[in-house]
Amino acid sequence: MSTYDETTLARVALTWLAEPGTRSVYALVDELGPVAALDLLLDGGAPQEELRDSVAARRQAGDARAIAAEALERGERLGARVIVPDDDEWPASVEQLRTLVLQDARRRVDRETAPPLCFWVRGPLPLAETLDRSVAVVGARAATPYGLHVARDLGYGLADRDWTVVSGGAFGIDAAAHRGALSAGGRTVAVLACGVDRPYPMGNTALFDRIADSGLLVSEWPPEAEPLRPRFLIRNRVIAAGTKGTVLVEAAARSGATQTTRRALALHKPAMVVPGPVTSAMSVGTHEFLREEPDARLVTGLAQVLEEVGRIGELAPVPRGPQRPTDLIDDDARAIVEVMPRRGTIGVDDLAGRAGLAVRTVLRKLSLLEELALVVRRGDGYALVTAPGARRAAHPDGVAGGGTRP
Repeated sequence: MSTYDETTLARVALTWLAEPGTRSVYALVDELGPVAALDLLLDGGAPQEELRDSVAARRQAGDARAIAAEALERGERLGARVIVPDDDEWPASVEQLRTLVLQDARRRVDRETAPPLCFWVRGPLPLAETLDRSVAVVGARAATPYGLHVARDLGYGLADRDWTVVSGGAFGIDAAAHRGALSAGGRTVAVLACGVDRPYPMGNTALFDRIADSGLLVSEWPPEAEPLRPRFLIRNRVIAAGTKGTVLVEAAARSGATQTTRRALALHKPAMVVPGPVTSAMSVGTHEFLREEPDARLVTGLAQVLEEVGRIGELAPVPRGPQRPTDLIDDDARAIVEVMPRRGTIGVDDLAGRAGLAVRTVLRKLSLLEELALVVRRGDGYALVTAPGARRAAHPDGVAGGGTRP
């Protein structure tokens, strides 16, 4: 028999009566508590007609409390646990969904974005602690080799830096990110749109088993719940709210992954986008997201992701080409190098005239250039150093000042 208390049972029953995220149900629980809210709904006292009709239809399928009790017993046999807001494992970050407001929310799934009432969890890790330092990596199911490579690298790199990788367990980008984290021996969490006992897609069954062994499978729906299409969109708000930021790797023109990233933006969390080839259909959604959302951040690798979600001052290195000796000199010294002849020597006075600098300035800069092995003194004049590679370093275009191109 289940050992769960009446409050937990009521939360499970409420999730069965109305889909997770329903704001009117969450408001009743917030005001009355889960037990009284369940009693009110079962007595037909829902404040909205739409909710009353929905509850009445669901009651035709069975007794809510009995179904919740059966689900709890099934979960215990499965090794799954139920987490509610009073538990230490409850991730406080999902409570940010209280204030989530999406612009132009015409669809129900864009309006019903309340925090979860409970979570079902399989796996050895504590949920709140595991999500406390986490990044979501999401994207297309029909991913390209490019996208899979990027997602695997991000998953591996994040896990290797002690970040939890969160995704939805789907084919494509999701699975690649999970596998990357597992390959690094790190933590990964799959947030599901069905029961934690139902591997979906079936082709990822082995992956889900690995995640359950060393990470976490998480769902708002009880065991045996079906992966209905709207539930994937409902689930996405949890991925956005439960993590420190979301990385969108690949997305077609109409992709649910962009929905997750928009929720991250609406929650004022980093929403990061990996660009792709402009010729790829799987990058149309990512590029449109970057065009439409000025607060989205373009990222090209792990260092830039960590800069967005990490500690203050944890900055990604600025990409640079190889350093040249001329990078170490100022404008006057560079002007001298530019006007020196490719062959032979040149006197100080002639050099000053060519560079348009005072003789004393030229003498001072020539001393610096000698120290850097860019020029050498020969008799009464100076010549460019002709060691292998030095000519190209001094003159990136391969032509020294004062000469003509061959």
